Amino acid sequence: MKRILIALVVFAAALSMHAYEKRDLLQHCATEAEVKASLVMDQKWVPYPAYTDRNGWNNLLGDYRESIIKTGEKCLDYKWEVVKASQYLEFEKSGSRDIMEKPNNRNSTAFGRLLMAELAEGKGRFLTDIMDGVFYFCEQTTWAESAHLVRFQESGRAIPDFRTDVLELKQGGLAQMLSWTYYFLHDQLDKIDPIISMRLRHELQKRELDPFINRTDFWWMAWKESPTVFVNNWNPWCNANALLCYMLLENDRDKLAKAVYKSMVSVDRYLNYVKADGACEEGATYWGHAFGKLFDYLSELQMITGGKVSLFNNKLVKDMGEFVAKSYIGNGYAVNFADASAHVSNYMALVYRCGKALGSREMMDMAVDCFKEKPETVTSVWLDTYKQIEAMKVLKEMSQAKGGYKADAFTWYPQTEFCYMRNAEAFFAGKGGYNDESHNHNDIGSFVLYYNNTPIMIDAGVGTYTRQTFSSERYTIWTMQGNYHNIPMINGVPEMYGKQYKATNARADRRSMSFSIELASAYPKEACVDSWVRSYQLKKSKLSIVDNFKLSEAKGANIINFLTWGDVDTSKKGVVSINVKGVKAQLRYDANIFEPAIETIELTDKRLSNVWGDKIYRLSLKAKTATKAGVYKYEIIKLK
Repeated sequence: MKRILIALVVFAAALSMHAYEKRDLLQHCATEAEVKASLVMDQKWVPYPAYTDRNGWNNLLGDYRESIIKTGEKCLDYKWEVVKASQYLEFEKSGSRDIMEKPNNRNSTAFGRLLMAELAEGKGRFLTDIMDGVFYFCEQTTWAESAHLVRFQESGRAIPDFRTDVLELKQGGLAQMLSWTYYFLHDQLDKIDPIISMRLRHELQKRELDPFINRTDFWWMAWKESPTVFVNNWNPWCNANALLCYMLLENDRDKLAKAVYKSMVSVDRYLNYVKADGACEEGATYWGHAFGKLFDYLSELQMITGGKVSLFNNKLVKDMGEFVAKSYIGNGYAVNFADASAHVSNYMALVYRCGKALGSREMMDMAVDCFKEKPETVTSVWLDTYKQIEAMKVLKEMSQAKGGYKADAFTWYPQTEFCYMRNAEAFFAGKGGYNDESHNHNDIGSFVLYYNNTPIMIDAGVGTYTRQTFSSERYTIWTMQGNYHNIPMINGVPEMYGKQYKATNARADRRSMSFSIELASAYPKEACVDSWVRSYQLKKSKLSIVDNFKLSEAKGANIINFLTWGDVDTSKKGVVSINVKGVKAQLRYDANIFEPAIETIELTDKRLSNVWGDKIYRLSLKAKTATKAGVYKYEIIKLK
């Protein structure tokens, strides 16, 4: 009986953490038979001109045509790089992903430029190099990356196994680009030799279509669905690639219907997993890989079913889309919990397109404002061919739009437990959740604070991905650890990783502009914490923070950590002065209770230094006495 009770408690906790809900939104739109009847066959859904339609391509590419051709010209006589076995194995040896990925990316980037240049010009000048690229990719053992091969191959090794075809992110992107190549150019390649297109079609069948339809064991498919099955951005991303390949290559109605419906069942598993509030737990700059890929998938599905299956009027889908706008702070910054970056990703054309499809003025205005701050130009990387051509179609429209994004003063995501508060001078974001979210950091209760759209209290983000990043060694990396976020170390003990470490009693109040959370369950037993309620209140130019705690034992000093950057001065007791790009603020604390210390963190990783410069600081307020109960108060004030 005791085991049954424990199991029920664990199950209830899992439901609470994941907020799983069996919505099956896509399957409720149509049965497999209805999908089959609605299919738009023989690529009549394609929204682009045929290769031979020169006027069509000239009109589509417009002012971008010449730059696309010139970029492609730089890749004429391209020397295709062999990705060596030793480069794949470097992932096992040193943990580096770049050793294998950089030459691989150079090859796919060159191919995309050649493909688009030929579509833009239409004279056959790039066909020889495209032919060479097709054969290069057909001769590769795999299109997957070493970091993902170790997860999908039976050997568990990073070197490609010729016996296994793996479906993953880079492989799927390349399959999509090569499917477009087959669709647009197979007649032209046949004039050289029909074997070229035949070989390409064979490899696409073997490497993408067959594994997708015949297998259910790729974890991202979430085929064995349950409230505890983990689903993240891989699901819509891989499904979007697979669906588009089928749409471009398969002209048998029965086979196409089976693949389309299978993708619907799989993506429903993702839509069942996401929380009802629509927030992206992976962070705002991961939105492009999560909802952005879901948007691509839903757009494809709408096209291939002639509008029969569409979710663009669904409230959950709209809320998921608008998360990116609500998480935008200003001046090129966005909320960056988890593995997200504080810098807004350069995908505003995608945000704008999503906003148009969802009828969201908020998304469209936010995208236009960001576009004006940092204008996007036509891409030179065409791996995600569909997304990039669609983006190009709205760039001119965005440049002529007015924008004028007006953010909400208060946003609360009750299931994900993100709270955003802002006024004329300040922006605050705080979080609850649990410490096993997708791209998780041990950061329950942490926050970021901006004054004049300038970050003052920060989340460092994440460095360059290596083998350690997604392994049992993840929490040896400092950026993932609780003691490098804006939260306490209780009895000298930081937050821990695991589903059981979670926030409780999260509360947000619009009228008082406040957010509070119980942190006790985020710490292990050795922290001896009965209760630790952290409360935030935002006023015009001041954030008040209160820690109200009770411990079962006071066996070590409590340490309150804050991450910041810029110029920091702790010389005055009770005050930490912070100056970031001319924005001045003070962290005020009780000098009778705390002794401050500053740790300089040198940023040698480009992914971090590109955001924060060469260093950031961890400010630690160490309690002078150990006590079992108390109230700590701090204020962060913007100076005139």
